[in-house]
Amino acid sequence: MTTETMSPEPARARPVFSSEDSQLLRTAVLHYLKTIEDQPESVKYSNLYHRLGRLG
Repeated sequence: MTTETMSPEPARARPVFSSEDSQLLRTAVLHYLKTIEDQPESVKYSNLYHRLGRLG
């Protein structure tokens, strides 16, 4: 004999960041990118900057 239990529906997913947050993050990344522009890791931050631009 099996019993079925009714499980509640999962809560609706909410975004972690707002569109205002993405603009603030993009500005911060750009500032840092200018600081480290001559270092090899600047490529990663440049890519992040462009990806953040697609969010907002």
